[in-house]
Amino acid sequence: MRKILIIGAGKSSSYLIKYLIDKSQSENLEITIGDLNVDNAKKLVGSDSKINIIHLDVFDANSRSAAIKNADIVVSMLPARFHIEVAKDCITYKKHMVTASYVSKEMQDLDEDAKANDLVFMNEIGVDPGIDHMSAMQVIDQIRDRGGKMILFESFTGGLVAPESDNNLWNYKFTWNPRNVVIAGQGGAAKFLQENQFKYIPYDRLFRRTEFLDIDGYGRFEAYANRDSLKYQHVYGLDHASTLYRGTMRRVGFSRAWHVFVQLGMTDDSYTIDDSANMSYRDFVNAFLPYSPTDSVELKFRHALKIDQDDIVWDKFLELDIFNGEKMVELDKATPAQILQKILMDSWTLNEDDKDMIVMYHKFGYELNGEKHQIDATMVVVGEDQTYTAMAKTVGLPVAMATLAILNGTITTPGVQIPITKEVYAPILEELETYGVIFNEKEVPYLGYNPLNA
Repeated sequence: MRKILIIGAGKSSSYLIKYLIDKSQSENLEITIGDLNVDNAKKLVGSDSKINIIHLDVFDANSRSAAIKNADIVVSMLPARFHIEVAKDCITYKKHMVTASYVSKEMQDLDEDAKANDLVFMNEIGVDPGIDHMSAMQVIDQIRDRGGKMILFESFTGGLVAPESDNNLWNYKFTWNPRNVVIAGQGGAAKFLQENQFKYIPYDRLFRRTEFLDIDGYGRFEAYANRDSLKYQHVYGLDHASTLYRGTMRRVGFSRAWHVFVQLGMTDDSYTIDDSANMSYRDFVNAFLPYSPTDSVELKFRHALKIDQDDIVWDKFLELDIFNGEKMVELDKATPAQILQKILMDSWTLNEDDKDMIVMYHKFGYELNGEKHQIDATMVVVGEDQTYTAMAKTVGLPVAMATLAILNGTITTPGVQIPITKEVYAPILEELETYGVIFNEKEVPYLGYNPLNA
């Protein structure tokens, strides 16, 4: 039996576990799932008695190392900051490792040890990062194989609510970690390359510098820049591209309204608010507005942000019920971001019958035989239910497929890596298509990022 240890059975693990269970007999797999809460794993496994479920605290060195020692390959579905302890044990006991998370500096520092022990440490093999890498590199390599030269690459991803579940004015619900949504874009200016010019957008302007994207059958979206679009410039071999931009997708109008929270300071996570536990939602909003002996909180809010009462943006804030004086924050010593998250969860938590949606959009600009061309590629995946979500599908399936490929010896290149080589992306993208994860590509006129070069 080939032994797979999965550490973490959270929301993104459903498809991962199902895929490996479905393959367990034909591939001779023994699957062990370790989690702090074994009930999470039991729900995902169901009545399959062949799966080992163990209580595993990643900070308990003895039980962690014992579980890893007994495996052939380890899949860590833990929060990113916890991977490193697992990775160190994988080096010690010479085990392959797979994660969906970004490669941290600490993880990258293990590269030489992984190579010395002939171990594959595959990272960034989820959706974003993951499917974005693989789908981008497949097209980029095809363009280069034809003799083309890349001059533009833009990539956008969004975790959104499916159209049939889109029933609020923000056209948004939390389909993943709410905290990441609230603090998105913080920690430095967004930077990207546009027509050979470096561009920077500070956080306080990020949500007012968007661009529009249209996906056939799904309408119009907007995108704001990710913090560092240049991170993968060398990795993708785009050192000579004139435009490189990576962004996050939302429905049109979201960013303009979100900018209001940024302006007021409600997304700040750097300090705590006194007596926050005894605040009402109305008190919280009023804390960021000037004092007035006569004006209401609503009037001060609209005046401070220059929002007319017939503006759809105003209706979006009314819908969130943020001016309610009866609803209490009930969080002790909370940051503004934590309080805002609680308020938003009242309105943006998925209902039991809601479905989520993953959208991805790539633009490839290239020169071939003296002419400029462009390929646009789009992907849309809609979830089935609250267990088998689009997010879990697009994160979990690539992780599972990579895990099995490493066990089967079809992915062999050792070291700390991401899925940008044909050895990795070609078979996984092909298999993902059988699960409905499909990119639609079309040739469009090349216009560049900005035809005016401004």
